[in-house]
Amino acid sequence: MPAGGSAVSAGGPTVSAGGPTVSAGGSAVSAGGSAVGGDRHRRGAGGGLLQRSRVWLVWSPEVAPQGYGSIMERIEIPSHATYSPVALTDLMVGAPLASRLLLGAVLPGQVVSASVLGLYLGSAAQDWVARSGIRPIDFQEEFGVDVDTLEPMTEEARRWEVRLLGNAMNEDWTPRRIPRLRLAQLVNQHLTAYIARITEQEIVTSSEVRSFTLARWVLPFAGGTYDMVSGDVAIFEDHGVFEPHVIAHEFVHRKGYGKELHAQVLAYLAMRASGDPVLIQAGRAERLSRQLSVLAGGSAARFLEALELACLRPELRGIIGQVCPADDEGRARIRDRISDGMRALYDQRMRLSGQNGLSDYDEGFTNFLWTFTHSEQARQPREHAAI
Repeated sequence: MPAGGSAVSAGGPTVSAGGPTVSAGGSAVSAGGSAVGGDRHRRGAGGGLLQRSRVWLVWSPEVAPQGYGSIMERIEIPSHATYSPVALTDLMVGAPLASRLLLGAVLPGQVVSASVLGLYLGSAAQDWVARSGIRPIDFQEEFGVDVDTLEPMTEEARRWEVRLLGNAMNEDWTPRRIPRLRLAQLVNQHLTAYIARITEQEIVTSSEVRSFTLARWVLPFAGGTYDMVSGDVAIFEDHGVFEPHVIAHEFVHRKGYGKELHAQVLAYLAMRASGDPVLIQAGRAERLSRQLSVLAGGSAARFLEALELACLRPELRGIIGQVCPADDEGRARIRDRISDGMRALYDQRMRLSGQNGLSDYDEGFTNFLWTFTHSEQARQPREHAAI
């Protein structure tokens, strides 16, 4: 598919640039936006009819989340620990070791570690008190789906979504990058606004992001981490086009949502509703990569085969191709084996906390958007899950 956008057809949806037209089984959709699935009728922007019959709906201005007013409950999470030059957990662990190596004695380091622990717990206590006033989103009520009510996507639906995502990303491709400091502030702003429109609470949190913590060595497979006690967020490397979504995911945790599926979903919805091309592109890239991961089932060959469906322009193909799973030979290094072991442990931790395991990052995430799109009970406009 050329970068300018062209048609995709194989007995299924047809997508074209300039306000996509999507058809499947005789249903047509057009409203100058991007597509996603649905099953009822609605008037689109400019009076166009959106016919929904298990096809992909469009994003149109009328369903974009509106700004919220000044009369709203405001909850500020202090997150004092996030402003420390060094992560407090790193100081607690590292001070005794550094003291032994530099001074030949453990006691000075233990004193420092104890002092830091007091700061750490004090900051956590203040955050806990502030978070106690938060009204969390009821995902089942607002979106018609939650962790335990996911409707699985068929492989055919996944493959068509890959095509649609590829078409949308080609049309709206932007090479623009935003420095991480400004990006974190921008992401936090849009995430706060999206959640506020649902809960009528403005949850104000820190926009601080670290580039390193010792957790990097404990979870070598993770692109970022969140310390649920201190609120620290760390992003370990430059994630390129994915970075806005990666930051948003961790910031959702900072706002009090512990489940990974909830973090994936709210991050995507906030990025998609932002109206910012860089943030929208990040959400689409995440959604596409997760669809490809599900279709691949851990196979590099199947991943690359599925990637061909997207017909991405060269710049995007190189970026998305970087998340291709390594084959058995590529995972022979000791670090990769350790990473696999930690994945298994983290998967078990997630299951014990009422989640579906690591599959919530990709299969659960894409199934959630699919179920939300086809829900008859969702309070939020289903077009918010638009491609």
